[in-house]
Amino acid sequence: MNFVSFIIVLGFALFVSLILHYGVKYFVRANVGSFFGELVFAWLGAWLGSSVLGFWFSSWNYDKVYFIPAFLGAIALMVLYVEISKTFLGTPEKK
Repeated sequence: MNFVSFIIVLGFALFVSLILHYGVKYFVRANVGSFFGELVFAWLGAWLGSSVLGFWFSSWNYDKVYFIPAFLGAIALMVLYVEISKTFLGTPEKK
């Protein structure tokens, strides 16, 4: 992975983390530390997205980073992280 690919994956992860944490209010805790944890997992999901989900739309890629699987991978791993954290940390949900 070259630097441009890293920045693309980071952009997907940042976009997904910002939307889910601040837009949808889907987080483990409502602080900046939780946001950065979610950002790390979203980055890992975006990085693994093409390898796990496949190589979709061959014209929408850059150096083996396929945009749609990277975006979906970021969402999937961040949701998995939040749900597992809520389960094991026992953070109460708002009613």
